[in-house]
Amino acid sequence: MSVERKQKDRRASAWFHLSNILSSCKEEIKPPGRAGPQLSPSDFLDKLMGRTSGYDARIRPNFKGPPVNVTCNIFINSFGSITETTMDYRLNVFLRQKWNDPRLAYSEYPDDSLDLDPSMLDSIWKPDLFFANEKGANFHEVTTDNKLLRIFQDGSVLYSIRLTLTLSCPMDLKNFPMDIQTCTMQLESFGYTMNDLIFEWLSENPVQVADDLTLPQFVLKEEKDLGYCTKHYNTGKFTCIEVKFHLERQMGYYLIQMYIPSLLIVILSWVSFWINMDAAPARVGLGITTVLTMTTQSSGSRASLPKVSYVKAIDIWMAAKSLFSEWCKTFCDRETLLKRNRRDHLEYKCKQLTDWAASHTHGKVPCEGRRVQQIYWAICPPASIEERENDGL
Repeated sequence: MSVERKQKDRRASAWFHLSNILSSCKEEIKPPGRAGPQLSPSDFLDKLMGRTSGYDARIRPNFKGPPVNVTCNIFINSFGSITETTMDYRLNVFLRQKWNDPRLAYSEYPDDSLDLDPSMLDSIWKPDLFFANEKGANFHEVTTDNKLLRIFQDGSVLYSIRLTLTLSCPMDLKNFPMDIQTCTMQLESFGYTMNDLIFEWLSENPVQVADDLTLPQFVLKEEKDLGYCTKHYNTGKFTCIEVKFHLERQMGYYLIQMYIPSLLIVILSWVSFWINMDAAPARVGLGITTVLTMTTQSSGSRASLPKVSYVKAIDIWMAAKSLFSEWCKTFCDRETLLKRNRRDHLEYKCKQLTDWAASHTHGKVPCEGRRVQQIYWAICPPASIEERENDGL
């Protein structure tokens, strides 16, 4: 009996150990998503960046450590309103910044990344980026704030925002309207020196342009110069990156509105060569009309340009056009004056011939006097038909 009891006890203990092993195996083979009670999104965000997390948005990542590397890239939605008088241009862009904040790394949530509401931007640290050559800018809030915030498991943060910017663009107008302008966009840190923050362009496609982007007067060239523009101030050395846009002006508008009309005006001034030299009012009216038209056209071309101290290509064209037109008018007046002087001189000689013939033939040889008058009219231009009729010719 004692032997049988011992065997039963051994079997019972074996079953007990086997059941414990099976139960432990079941716990180990549970799927990862059911390892424990899952946090709600609100609890997860509170734990990640809420008051209980210990996260302080006033302190940059890696405080007292290496600087934060911020990678930037832009997408250009529209590019236009390039104004020569104020020397600036206007564009609409998506500005994207990406950096790593180890305090925002997580493993409790299964998703690789989280797209958060833009209101959460006030709860995290952000770079203090601004545009160094900005004249004006505004955010877009229709229908909501055009902002994007995305956090990755390794603590990387992607921040995207839509902006409309007016940036200064110093222009060299010496070759206007056959010029090529270079406009710059500079992204700079305002408060963090290079010991704390460094901006860099994205390695692939840092500047993207919309496929349907067109400009009314310019062609945006594909090549864009990327570089650094580190600024040195009394307060320290600040990170700065820049992109240069090359804009080539199209001459179609100026060819139709200025060059061809001014050329036609010059051709119109040549009509003075075919106007009778005695028609002084016609020549004066044509000359005044030409001068006034050229003056109006020259004033219109300067109205859309700044008051610069150097000579532009269109100024040379306008000056050459005016000089050529005035030269034509002066030459015509000079030729008219010379012809009139020659005519007056010829009339004077003819009158002397007539007086001489009349004094030598009157009352003696009438037929010879008549022949002298015929020679006179053949050589001298008649003043009028009535004068020839009065002479009996």
